Amino acid sequence: MFANLFVVLTALLHAGFLVLEMFFWTKPAGLKTFRMRPEHAEATRVLAANQGLYNGFLAAGLVWSLVQPDVGFAFQLKLFFLVCVILAAIYGALSVKPRILLVQGGPAIVALVFTLLAF
Repeated sequence: MFANLFVVLTALLHAGFLVLEMFFWTKPAGLKTFRMRPEHAEATRVLAANQGLYNGFLAAGLVWSLVQPDVGFAFQLKLFFLVCVILAAIYGALSVKPRILLVQGGPAIVALVFTLLAF
């Protein structure tokens, strides 16, 4: 139960990242969240939308892992998508800012631990 709760949290976070990066990057919410100037946001808008789309794929994969009726395959899906999220968070922490590991990777790491303990 805790594993699935953190998988849901991770999926919701990535769905939120999709919305922020694809639709609100150049809007006040995006500018404030990512601490950007409007000129910089506009110059990177397409890159952010691409990034948001990838976050959407991660969210979709995590949701798929929750609705998959085959327990073994659901476990494999959770492992795959959670590890993808964690690797992306590590890369973001090293290349952009360390806080990304906590915000993006934290819930995924907890979900992965609980998923491994539950199986």
